[in-house]
Amino acid sequence: MQRQPRPYTCGIDAAIDVIGGKWKVLILWALHTGPQRFGELKRLVPGITEKMLIQQLRELESDDIVHREVHHQVPPKVEYSLTDFGTSLNDSLKPLGEWGEQHMDRIVATRHPQHD
Repeated sequence: MQRQPRPYTCGIDAAIDVIGGKWKVLILWALHTGPQRFGELKRLVPGITEKMLIQQLRELESDDIVHREVHHQVPPKVEYSLTDFGTSLNDSLKPLGEWGEQHMDRIVATRHPQHD
């Protein structure tokens, strides 16, 4: 059996395909402390619209990064959590977050100069 060629040029390419855009990384970070309900996620990811949060969670769920668990009770309760695959992805983002934290002042000065 012939192996299909990979659609990615490198590992970064594959990872960016999964976490592309601004919101997915922020959702992953919001889930690093444990399961969260939809409303909690909305509060933890400032600026995201409800529609965008739903869309991003669905994509993360289809990529097996996020697990959606429905608790059958009244009222219904839905919690989102990281899968093992999602946890490993989140762990790989920690050094990037540390880099951003260390260089935030420089990034702000370069990308968002003060307008006098």
